[in-house]
Amino acid sequence: MIPAKIEPTFITTKREKGMESIIDWFDLHKQSFYTLGWSYLRNQMQMGELFYRTIINVHKELPRLKKETSFETKVTSIFIQTCRELSNEKSPQAIEENETHQQFFNVLDQLNKYEKEALTLTYIKGLSQEEVAHLLQVSVEKLKDHLFFGIQSLRKGMGYEQAFNGCNEYHRNYVDYLEKNLDRSKKIDFEVHMHHCQHCREDLASFQEVMVTLLNSTKRMFEEFHVPSDFMENVRARFAEKEKNRKLKNKKRKKIGIAITSLFALLIGIGIFTGSFTNLYYTWTEEDPELRPFLQKGLGERLNLEAENNGIKIKIKSAIADDIQTLVFYEIEDTKGDNQYLIDNGEGVSVDNEIEMNSEADLRFYPPDLKSDLNKKEKNVYHGKISLQPLLKDKGVIKLSITQLQKLVRDSSNRNSVWGYEGMEEAESGKWNFEIPLTKKPSFEYALNGETEIEGIPVRFDKLTVAPTTTVLDFAINNERTDKQVEGPNFDNIVVNDKKVKADLYNGYSAEYVGDWIIYQSNFNPLFGEKPKKVNVQFASARLTFKDEKTIELDASKKYPQTFEYAGSKISIDKVKVGKPTKVVISNSEIKNRAYETLDFEFFGDGKNEPSSMESETQGVLVDKNGKEYDMNLNPFAYEEIEQPRYFETVYNMTLQTDNPKEKVIPKRLVIHGYNTMKYIDDVVKISVKHKKE
Repeated sequence: MIPAKIEPTFITTKREKGMESIIDWFDLHKQSFYTLGWSYLRNQMQMGELFYRTIINVHKELPRLKKETSFETKVTSIFIQTCRELSNEKSPQAIEENETHQQFFNVLDQLNKYEKEALTLTYIKGLSQEEVAHLLQVSVEKLKDHLFFGIQSLRKGMGYEQAFNGCNEYHRNYVDYLEKNLDRSKKIDFEVHMHHCQHCREDLASFQEVMVTLLNSTKRMFEEFHVPSDFMENVRARFAEKEKNRKLKNKKRKKIGIAITSLFALLIGIGIFTGSFTNLYYTWTEEDPELRPFLQKGLGERLNLEAENNGIKIKIKSAIADDIQTLVFYEIEDTKGDNQYLIDNGEGVSVDNEIEMNSEADLRFYPPDLKSDLNKKEKNVYHGKISLQPLLKDKGVIKLSITQLQKLVRDSSNRNSVWGYEGMEEAESGKWNFEIPLTKKPSFEYALNGETEIEGIPVRFDKLTVAPTTTVLDFAINNERTDKQVEGPNFDNIVVNDKKVKADLYNGYSAEYVGDWIIYQSNFNPLFGEKPKKVNVQFASARLTFKDEKTIELDASKKYPQTFEYAGSKISIDKVKVGKPTKVVISNSEIKNRAYETLDFEFFGDGKNEPSSMESETQGVLVDKNGKEYDMNLNPFAYEEIEQPRYFETVYNMTLQTDNPKEKVIPKRLVIHGYNTMKYIDDVVKISVKHKKE
């Protein structure tokens, strides 16, 4: 087993001395970390990269190191994460290693990821169960399961298959009992059971033999496994070369800085410190790619308002105001840990002076952006934006109050993941108050003249609104036909004067009925003041509703399933179970070339006990534009990355009830009124601009 851990008491010294002290610490602990790293990589070149990257990451994390977390535990956590990253990269061919060592690591490779890491950290690194559980982000009880099943997997490879006859309820106690960590009451109960159960005695004996073999092999391997003599010297040399290059770059930067300062002075002196210079200035100085264009166009200014509570600092970087919304850019830093938090419009956000804001305006939704380079840069900092309602006046102050933040979890295996990437876990409460000064920027409206058809249904284009924070297209669809209707098309993009902006995926369209027409508004990304002379709109898809009525007579005395034809498909009534309530199952799993995605139907009785309510649970399949199917029960599930998804309902599980729960519903007729489907459209419509309204 490895030597007892040396708990460092000089973290403050490390912070002061920097990288060199961290390298010294790794030199002191290189044996255990090298052995741990070899269990992942088994390649000398990658091992050097592993130590190099880990030391850099540890140096970055030093300012946020919690006092209650041991230095070695924190370092081990960073080391393991780096091991995982490197093990996923394409590695050079592994060098030859001692045959005994090779056999030892090959045995570990046969275990699953969780079992291998549990055994490696516990028996190679020599950490306590509590420390290993913390590192693997599992409970201690779950860790014991990994240890037990890991050793049991090793037993299978050693020919003990016939000895797995122990009682399942005592398996979790094996490791603690053999390591003498079982508390007294459980130990007494365990030993009494062992005394009376021969199967458990045999099972425990074989388990102990494998565990002892593992420990002896680990001890022997650790004693024989040597770090190459020049290993840490090579790591030091790499850092020395990096420091040399850094100093050379700093000299160049100083020269460039002097030149830029002189240039600034010259520009100001000759009076050309204009909007073009502002554009260039923010190109150099603003790291947020979403905020940058607003600042470059003079639509907002840096605010940098800060509030801190419970170790979480919120900075309001800027706010852009127009007649449609107030767009607030923020940054949240966890000063005590490695968490990322976001502001959720729906929870914990309020405006104290909301009477001064337009309450009729719709709030826009902006999902978490965890794939941006900016939000990958630091583990404890998140950059985001939220939408607030617009001011009623041209100038004012928003008194923003934030009382709750959502914690983001970067774990693609999380079954509660949001947006198919990561999920929002527990909330963080606190008080962060801001007074945000605003000046509304003008929006411009342009009357349009353009028409087209979707499935023979007229569509006209009425108006384009160019606002600082968004672009809004007003259009209308004729609704006088009764056999089919377009419920609302989806756009791919709009091109104004050769500048293309994408449709807003999350802020779709709103609708209003005016006579035989439905007036829609669809949102696109900002055009930043573009004055339209020519406008092209490209469709993506449209949802169609067809009226196609059919009645199917039901007879509970007949056997099910029963099938019938509708809209070119064969549909099955799988079950009709009359009761309190009545259960009905309808299905059609064949989706290829199917005319419909969803059905509009209802059931009728014999006129006496008519169903007053119908609850439906559906199953279905998600299909992209190319026909690829996606299982909605699997994670991660990135819905927004699927190209124009369509959802086909395949199974309807219905529950029918009457107003009187004591009466049975006996369905006599199934009436299908029509169906819905999506049609893909790639049409581009050219629209002329009539005149401008300001």
